[in-house]
Amino acid sequence: MIYSVANQKGGVGKTTTAVNLGAGFAQLGRKVLVVDLDQQCNATVAFGLEKQDSPTTYEVLSGEVTLSEAAKPAGPDNVWMVPASRDLAGAVVELPRLERPNFRLREQLGSIDEEFDVVLIDCPPALGPITVNALVASDRVIVPVQAEYLALEGLVEFLDTLSTVRREMNPTLELAGVLVTMHDERTRLAQDVERELRDHFSETVFRTVIPRTVRVAEAPSYGIPVTDYSPSSRGSQAYLALADEVTARG
Repeated sequence: MIYSVANQKGGVGKTTTAVNLGAGFAQLGRKVLVVDLDQQCNATVAFGLEKQDSPTTYEVLSGEVTLSEAAKPAGPDNVWMVPASRDLAGAVVELPRLERPNFRLREQLGSIDEEFDVVLIDCPPALGPITVNALVASDRVIVPVQAEYLALEGLVEFLDTLSTVRREMNPTLELAGVLVTMHDERTRLAQDVERELRDHFSETVFRTVIPRTVRVAEAPSYGIPVTDYSPSSRGSQAYLALADEVTARG
């Protein structure tokens, strides 16, 4: 199963979710591949890998290697990764010039389905050609939404894009769910945003809510997921619960 973790708004927890959900799946005994498609390389760094550690997702989109050929061990047991590079900034301009530009990633999957149980694609914070490539190559989409009002407007726009991709390029693409992130239960704002999301989007919103915690924020500086950095923390337990819930949804 291939999941894109996507939202055109930055700072909503896409990378944090891809990294820690991947580690959560691994703890359930599943072989996981995390794919970093963001030129900022944050997921790459969060797993302790070096930027420009070739081959990268840029070479995959360029057609030089398949996604499965570019995979390398990420550190935690059962977790592999395809790192990103700064060259992805140029891919935004280069992709439209290539043949079938929106299908580059799908055509370079290689033997992904045979080698991995779960693939998580960390998308950039934009609805550009790289994110479209991820959506076209995916089976499901997980949409992290920060517990703030402005995030609600971005969610509606993203769901419109999702409908367009489904209609024109990937009819089997499904919404796995909307994930509330950076939730501070002490504030009325977070409670109001969560309630509004559940009122408007009903069962598409995951039951699991990711809390705003120091441990989740600290883990990337050590190059390991929070599930390894602080296994008993609230953030770690939330991502393990999310892995269970995503698995149950199929």
